Amino acid sequence: MAEAPAHDYPTIEPTSFDVVICGTGLPESVLAAACAAAGKTVLHVDPNPFYGSLYSSVPLPSFLSPDPSSVPLSPSGDDSHTVVDLHRRNIYSEVETSGAAPEPSRRFTVDLVGPRVLYCADEAVGLLLRSGGSHHVEFKSVEGGSLLYWEGQLYPVPDSRQAIFNDTATLKLTEKTVLFRFFELVRAHIAAADEDGEGEEASDKISEEDLDLPFVEYLKKHRLPPKLRAVVLYAIAMADYDQDTDCCEKLLTTREGIQTIALYSSSIGRFANAQGAFIYPMYGHGELPQAFCRCAAVKGALYVLRMPISALLMDEERKNFLGARLTSGQDILCQQLILDPSYKVPILDASSDGSDSNLLRKVARGICIISKSVKQDSSNLLIVFPPKSLEEQQIAAIRGLQLSSNLAVCPPGMFMVYLSTPCADTSTGKQLIKKAIDALFAPQASDSLEGHLEETSENNEDLKPTVIWSCVYVQEITEGTSSSLLSCPTPDEHLDYRSILDSSKKLFADIYPNEEFLPKKSAAVYANDDSDSADNFHVPNVNEGIIICLRCAF
Repeated sequence: MAEAPAHDYPTIEPTSFDVVICGTGLPESVLAAACAAAGKTVLHVDPNPFYGSLYSSVPLPSFLSPDPSSVPLSPSGDDSHTVVDLHRRNIYSEVETSGAAPEPSRRFTVDLVGPRVLYCADEAVGLLLRSGGSHHVEFKSVEGGSLLYWEGQLYPVPDSRQAIFNDTATLKLTEKTVLFRFFELVRAHIAAADEDGEGEEASDKISEEDLDLPFVEYLKKHRLPPKLRAVVLYAIAMADYDQDTDCCEKLLTTREGIQTIALYSSSIGRFANAQGAFIYPMYGHGELPQAFCRCAAVKGALYVLRMPISALLMDEERKNFLGARLTSGQDILCQQLILDPSYKVPILDASSDGSDSNLLRKVARGICIISKSVKQDSSNLLIVFPPKSLEEQQIAAIRGLQLSSNLAVCPPGMFMVYLSTPCADTSTGKQLIKKAIDALFAPQASDSLEGHLEETSENNEDLKPTVIWSCVYVQEITEGTSSSLLSCPTPDEHLDYRSILDSSKKLFADIYPNEEFLPKKSAAVYANDDSDSADNFHVPNVNEGIIICLRCAF
């Protein structure tokens, strides 16, 4: 993979490709791997000196820094095409920081997509196995499980039969019985659906009428009290918006809720030594795009970093895109052009003004550095704030993710905490993130009180962790668009990549409807390895502080 020095651009040969992709975010990288596996010639460029674009993991000093790649366009001598200038836009706004990051600050790696995890059984893991990307990224388990914020306290989420029976402090006997019966009902339905009715009684399947009900109504029908409804809706089924209101932004049906519960349940115990349902990539989520880029490169894709696209090449009628003009001034022709969403295309924006409701979607995000875990003896864990748990006006769930140094994202003794919530109003979104931070952490002490605070904390295990540094900001959310020019989606408000990967698969099907998306045979062949086998997802003992590998042999 070529990495060009700044302002010293290489000449690219050949000058015509099937596909040109700008931006190495996760959707662009998955599409590059899929196109290369389908036998297409691919040129993949990125204006940044690193992989990942909007999905990257960057050192803290570089976090949300101005784009260094905005350089003047070198003129081209070829004017045989209509040229449409491109400009990049900043999808981040309302950035507000507090405190000073501990030095050396470069030892802290920040995810632009946080909080984000992978289910052990989700499509992202399947794609890594099928494509061979599993050879280029390693994981650790989110071993601390999930915590639910309820009535001012954090409670462990009883997400399995074992967790229900082991909970002797927070669940009453009647609550255990109700929750156990509900999970058994869901388990029987999933088993019956998997067997298509064979081997299970037809009565085990939930009726179509109930599957079409709002999930919250189905939970009420089975007499789950408010706290357990919050557990199921927001910590397991992952509903984003308040389900107990008549004007819910996205009302979850029983069918949708059970699909997520099935994914959650199948993720628990899928890999021998993985604790819980979730895993996280070592060194941050920026490793995932790199893994797919390596798969594409093995299949012949050409990579050039520090190479922005500065203009689009169109036919005289300005109806079809023919290629791209690089900042070096070189024109590259292609049959299909794919851009990351940070590029603003004037000719497309003009036609969608006032009609693109996606521009109204936003997510408020927060990042904190602390020196003590939210939960004693846990390194990595999830935190869920259901709607109305912080204030009556809170209409969306807030999710948090604590990460420790055993993921190589911060120095020993430190923790990174990510929070996010979907929002329509930037001010409201930021205020909710701040309230979640205040609920979890104590503010940084002044110099005069710092010694006293440290002394007190030694004798009080229940003392809240102290925020050392924090950042709250808002990010735009846009969907992928399909035409002669494809634009990939931005990171969304969800905890996983299901929606983003579904969008990527749809974009691929739009341009190559007769090609299979990353087929099993697309992975490079490694000795003594079956990359498509889940058995090869090796999970060493978490307590040993070692990594989870997506293969069994090297």
